[in-house]
Amino acid sequence: MPYRRGIFFIVFKKDKNKVKYLLLKRKLHWKGWEISKGGIEKNENYKQGLLRELKEETGAKPVKIIDFHKTGKFKYEKELPDRKGIIGQTYKLYSVEINTDKVKYDKYEHSGYKWVDFKTAYKMLTWTDQKKCLKLVHSKT
Repeated sequence: MPYRRGIFFIVFKKDKNKVKYLLLKRKLHWKGWEISKGGIEKNENYKQGLLRELKEETGAKPVKIIDFHKTGKFKYEKELPDRKGIIGQTYKLYSVEINTDKVKYDKYEHSGYKWVDFKTAYKMLTWTDQKKCLKLVHSKT
């Protein structure tokens, strides 16, 4: 069974030499805190998908984008009604720096957001893959 092609992207901002990470409160498919992520649509490359998802999930424009050349995949806990026949998702990891506090998140998928420091973000994240990606991005930020 196929995997959905996707991206993980750690959104962060710098404020007086302190780095804050954006976490989104998921409400579609499951409930909990996550990094920004999304699927790559047909006829889209990773960069195009990243820019589209960044706009959908934050409404912000990137200051800087870094491709971490890290890939991974995960399986869904159950079949999702809007993804029949798909058992999970592959991903490429990016970081995206933005320079705004206020984000316009997708209210269909999320119910809120928070800007937090690394330790808080690491504790709040639900999934191990996302924690590993946050740790990697933080080590280079």
